Amino acid sequence: MQKDLKAFFEPEGVAIVGASREPNKIGYCIFKNFVDNFKGPVYPVNPNAAVILKKICYPDVTEIPKPVDLAVLAIPAKQIPKVMEDCVKKKVKGVIIISAGFSEIGSRDLEEKILHIAKKGEIRIIGPNCLGVYDTFSKVDTLFLPATKLGRPKAGGISFISQSGAVGSVVLDYLATEGLGISKFISYGNAIDANEIDLLEYLNEDDSTKVICFYLEGTKDGRRMMEAARKIVKKKPILVLKGGRTKEGTHAVHSHTGSLAGDDAIYETAFKQSGMLRIENLMDMFTFADALATQPIPEGDRVQIVTNGGGFGVLATDAVVKEGLSLAQMSEKSKKKIKGVVPQYAIIGNPLDLIGDADMKRYEAALEALGNDSNVDAILCILLFQTVSLQPEVVRVVRGFASKNLKPMVVCSGGGEYAQKLMKELKEGSVPVFDSPDVAAKALKCLVDYSRIKKS
Repeated sequence: MQKDLKAFFEPEGVAIVGASREPNKIGYCIFKNFVDNFKGPVYPVNPNAAVILKKICYPDVTEIPKPVDLAVLAIPAKQIPKVMEDCVKKKVKGVIIISAGFSEIGSRDLEEKILHIAKKGEIRIIGPNCLGVYDTFSKVDTLFLPATKLGRPKAGGISFISQSGAVGSVVLDYLATEGLGISKFISYGNAIDANEIDLLEYLNEDDSTKVICFYLEGTKDGRRMMEAARKIVKKKPILVLKGGRTKEGTHAVHSHTGSLAGDDAIYETAFKQSGMLRIENLMDMFTFADALATQPIPEGDRVQIVTNGGGFGVLATDAVVKEGLSLAQMSEKSKKKIKGVVPQYAIIGNPLDLIGDADMKRYEAALEALGNDSNVDAILCILLFQTVSLQPEVVRVVRGFASKNLKPMVVCSGGGEYAQKLMKELKEGSVPVFDSPDVAAKALKCLVDYSRIKKS
């Protein structure tokens, strides 16, 4: 049952086994994460220390006087069976094994021994050989990478499951830099117990998760994964990036987490049949996920382009058509309303070219008209901030429109320091921003595809 996983994300008490006094040690970093941010009780466990970061240190888990829901293990692999026995005695509910040295190097017997002990005590395990969990709401943070080197994203609606800790860490840093928010990050490593399917099902019931992103190298139960995904996508989208697509990549997967990657064509079919949206690269995954997390689902595929630069309008038109989307035909009512605000030389069509001297009032009128136009399903809004007449206040106009959730909208913009500052302000207002019409159109295609999946 998925409630069994609650201890990983909302623990009442946490023990860090292998907590260290040395700043360059993994156990120090993990313990400090909890001391600095976690609101509940956290206990260092190390038989060779009395106090760590002003907290009383215990020789083993059983010596902790208060209840412990979650134990995080950052100790040599050979020591883990003994600690697991202690966790059983302590009635720990969840264990995250950060340590490596298991099936990825052929030590399957050790994994089986640990799993046997866990089942005896009804303990759930994430790992081994993983980064573990980062939850922006509860502040559980088992990442053994210091915040000075790896940014922590703000709270948001995207949750990310990753078989790879390395992939996950780079993505988290990118999301933090881009100002994109997440709910939960889970690196599950060798998955001797809690696997990708358990985690998908848990996130499906998690109210703070609006979109699930999923980096997968291989699964041991493809049928169950498909069955779970079919149910989940009716409620929230799943974006999946598959590692190990080539023969060489498949071999690398096996040496990485001990998983079997399998034939990529089989996975491709499985993703399509179960309604998961396959994404081709990491950066697209999260920018598209941001669009899905912040924008309403479109009724259809009719896209209206709005621009203050004719060339960008042309490129956007090509991009929309290339993605198999339709160009919207504005209603006469919308055209009339927009004509009342724009100069005679503006082009009232699709693209809707507000011309290079467009100001915030033209954008405001255009978005208001399109937001109430039943002929328009989605908007691709191009903002070239470099023009003289387009003042920074246009950000407030676009953010205001987005907050009404009338129609899904993505923005295309780009440029140097000045433009980047305004683009960041748009993102902070839950407006998806892309630096090319091609990627903006792909994001809209993702929204349309999910709309079709949800309706099917």
